[in-house]
Amino acid sequence: MSTAPRFNPAQDDKLPADVLRLAQIIAALPEEHRSQLEPALARVVESTKRRRRILQLVQEALSQLRLDMKYLVFDLEATRRERDAYKESLEGGNG
Repeated sequence: MSTAPRFNPAQDDKLPADVLRLAQIIAALPEEHRSQLEPALARVVESTKRRRRILQLVQEALSQLRLDMKYLVFDLEATRRERDAYKESLEGGNG
């Protein structure tokens, strides 16, 4: 009387290999032990997925911040060039 594993490796390919292996081991246990361990495994799987989503969001935010910084540096340099050109034109007109 074997049941299918609760966590399908094809579906959960983003999970670490050790978590997938643990899920396979738990799925092979007798029902009485499996029913005790599956809730804890489900929490570990959910926590792992949540951490991965958070990490991905942080990486995307950092990428956006880097791009924004590049635009700001470009804008600052352009503003400085415009300021210097304006100062030169004022000094050239007065001198």
